[in-house]
Amino acid sequence: MRHLLEKESFRRVRENMESWDVVIIGSGPAALRAAIASSDVGTKPIIIDSRSIGSGSGASPVSGVAVSFDEVDSTAHRDDTILAGGEETNKSAAARVCGEAMNVLAKLENWGLVLQRREGGLPFAASCQGHSRPRLVGCGDSTTREITRVLEEQVIKRGIVRRSDLQTLSLVMDSKQVRGITVLDIQSGEVFGIQAKAIILATEGYQGLWGNISEGSGTGVSLAASAGIKLEGMSNFSKHQLTIKGTNLHLPVDVLSVGGRYRKDSGEDIEIGEEESGEDYVLDLRNLGPDAKVWYAQTIRRIEERTGLNINSEVIPVYSSVAFTLGGAPIDEEGRVTFNSQKMWHTGLYAAGRSANTGMHGEGYLPGNLQLEDLVTGEAAGSHAGQWTKTANFAGSNKIEKELSKVSKNIEDYFSIEGQSVGEFSSRVSNIGKNVHSNSEMNISSAKELKEAKISLTDKSRVMNTELVQAIQIKSMVPIIEAISKSG
Repeated sequence: MRHLLEKESFRRVRENMESWDVVIIGSGPAALRAAIASSDVGTKPIIIDSRSIGSGSGASPVSGVAVSFDEVDSTAHRDDTILAGGEETNKSAAARVCGEAMNVLAKLENWGLVLQRREGGLPFAASCQGHSRPRLVGCGDSTTREITRVLEEQVIKRGIVRRSDLQTLSLVMDSKQVRGITVLDIQSGEVFGIQAKAIILATEGYQGLWGNISEGSGTGVSLAASAGIKLEGMSNFSKHQLTIKGTNLHLPVDVLSVGGRYRKDSGEDIEIGEEESGEDYVLDLRNLGPDAKVWYAQTIRRIEERTGLNINSEVIPVYSSVAFTLGGAPIDEEGRVTFNSQKMWHTGLYAAGRSANTGMHGEGYLPGNLQLEDLVTGEAAGSHAGQWTKTANFAGSNKIEKELSKVSKNIEDYFSIEGQSVGEFSSRVSNIGKNVHSNSEMNISSAKELKEAKISLTDKSRVMNTELVQAIQIKSMVPIIEAISKSG
């Protein structure tokens, strides 16, 4: 029987290995912007992810993009960012990212982004807690979706290859140099290797640890951690106060500048970040004007569909939840993954967006800075990776082949070894996630138990097995739990 299993396992490993100059893992704005930048310097990148094309646009529209639009320069934006992040903030990173905001906006507009505008034709900038000036520029509650759409159009125009049916299994390193990755072809069930001169990690964050794992499994962060990369900022996370009670639906903070009001359940208006323990809070959208209702039509529709509430006559109960994460692989201004306090870097390995940690947020963040950072770091990583690969060579195929044997056995274990169901394992991960920032020693012990635990599938098919993908993503949360626990 074991012999038959080994034959089946071997059959499921594709013999031919693909080779690409730059492999970008992700589907959202950071990944798309990296691919565009890489292509524009003359390389042929590939974007891979396990999500369908366009799914990156489904990210929670929590805010617009922070831009110093009506200011002489970005100095005040930088200072506000540092104040929000506290002593842990990387001031140089804050200055660099904030300073790129106008260029980011100009390029997006040139590519077709239609911004919400004010009287006179200039972009409308929303006020928000933590910003000393109105800075949130965007497309109402469709900012993330529209940015993704514009970037996807640019990817198509450049003929950049996208694969939305690949689940990345591991990052293959040779000492401090990247060699490639191993992936699962979801459609065929085959495991194969991709040799690469450069890899850019640019996936979603790991916010699914506190909610629905499918909405944030932190693939990029997990890949880095599993490859021995020392992550940074893992003890820092920020709450999003406008999450509808009983759901994981995050509402955009921009709505508070166009007639929305954030209140205690008793009726008293408060500012974001001034919450008190034991109090209940609501979002009041009854005074939204006609123009605001147009720009926030998606939000209104989602509220009505998920809660049945009428925003014209009822308030929406909200609570604080983790909508995004701040920790990840440490990077420099070029997007290179670094070590030894940014004095050295892992050759050929880059990160951007929610897979990366620039240090600009410190212990907290300003609304609008996350989308800005996604675009700035994506462009930087893609541009540098593209330039670097022009003189680099492929290597390490033996390393990838060795890793393939390991990961293919892991895949077979899901089919052949008795263990917990996907649901049971997911519940264990979620329970740890609720208290992951406390009792570090217990969490480290729990993470070790999870690492040894086995998941057994009910779906034994090899083709389009979404349960297998779910199991892999849930298992990938374990290195993240370890990293958070050790950082605390």
